[in-house]
Amino acid sequence: MKKKYQNIFFVFGIALLILMLTQLDFVQVVEGLQRAGYWFFAVIALWFFLYMFNTGAWYVIIRNNKEHGKTDERTRNIGFWWLYKITVSGFALNYATPGGLMGGEPYRIMSLSPRIGTERASSSVILYAMTHIFSHFWFWLVSVALYVATEKVTVFMMLILTAVTLFCVLAIWFFLKGYKKGIATRCMSLLSRFPMVKRWAQGFFENHKEQLSTIDCQIAALHQQNPRAFATAVGLELACRIVSALEIYFILLVIMPSANYLQCILILAFTSLFANMLFFMPLQLGGREGGFLMSAKGLTLSVNAGIFVALIVRVRELIWTAIGLLLIKLDKK
Repeated sequence: MKKKYQNIFFVFGIALLILMLTQLDFVQVVEGLQRAGYWFFAVIALWFFLYMFNTGAWYVIIRNNKEHGKTDERTRNIGFWWLYKITVSGFALNYATPGGLMGGEPYRIMSLSPRIGTERASSSVILYAMTHIFSHFWFWLVSVALYVATEKVTVFMMLILTAVTLFCVLAIWFFLKGYKKGIATRCMSLLSRFPMVKRWAQGFFENHKEQLSTIDCQIAALHQQNPRAFATAVGLELACRIVSALEIYFILLVIMPSANYLQCILILAFTSLFANMLFFMPLQLGGREGGFLMSAKGLTLSVNAGIFVALIVRVRELIWTAIGLLLIKLDKK
């Protein structure tokens, strides 16, 4: 990536990070960190390993993403730890950017393009983003089954769980269609029907029709030609969701020695579902905290427990966002 673009991503991310830091109550943060003690460092360290799951899924996609059944030899030169750095920085930009995927994905494409070309970089990033989102729906679907198996289901909760199940099944069906036939051309075709971006989308589609078709072929190739690699990538992302519930478990152990890991999975599922409804907010400010409070109340945990978990998770996100932004500048000349 050119130094100019690297600096733009870095400065933009730092500015948003500073803005988000001004929203914190530092007295409350200090009290929370003192209360968490060494468990806070366990939470920070946990995410070093969780990002390995994300990197592994993207690494599998890149190494197995073929065109016309042929593997691009350039992908052999992509190291896991270099990709790890790009993954962490990409997520940092996604956390900090309103709209979620508006920051991290362009950065990943621009970082990967000099190594494997723009089209293949674009297809691998789009495919990973699809897989990352796809695993969310499977995680929520699994969590619905877990809730029914472990918690008392009221009439109200049954209605909520039914709606979530229908939503996830519909989304999984849509993504499977996208995997089989590609999604880039379909998205541009859909955008060309919206009044505000219609002219731009139509022009872009006409000028890049061949490239979009190539990207779609590469997206479909992983699902059709190498289903094992596809299943591995989805499995790694789903495993990351389940293991990341350890973060909530570690935090709850500070105030609730009898904390239940299965309940932590449900708290994470409810929180991520609610927070993703507010994807347009930087770091999902307010959405994640509201999700923690709602899920804690729904699982008969105290409100203070929900507030404490939300605070520690927010601080962890800010720390890893800062790490990811700093990693943008740590690149070989």
